[in-house]
Amino acid sequence: MEFEKLQGIIAEVFNVDPDEITPDTTFEYDLSADSLDILEIIMDIQEEFGIEISNEQAEKIVTVGDAAEAIKNAVR
Repeated sequence: MEFEKLQGIIAEVFNVDPDEITPDTTFEYDLSADSLDILEIIMDIQEEFGIEISNEQAEKIVTVGDAAEAIKNAVR
């Protein structure tokens, strides 16, 4: 459930097919995200899931799987 929502957010920001987004997809290399893109995604995630992601956590998010794990840990 969380992963599908995350795919939707990322697909919208980067205008890609959600089915192309896997847990191993990297923001920087696969999606060509810059720091502003990543910040936008993190803000969208926080709003969508009603969570807070610390700066320390955000710096560790390299792949979509990392983002999904951060969401899972914050929702608990």
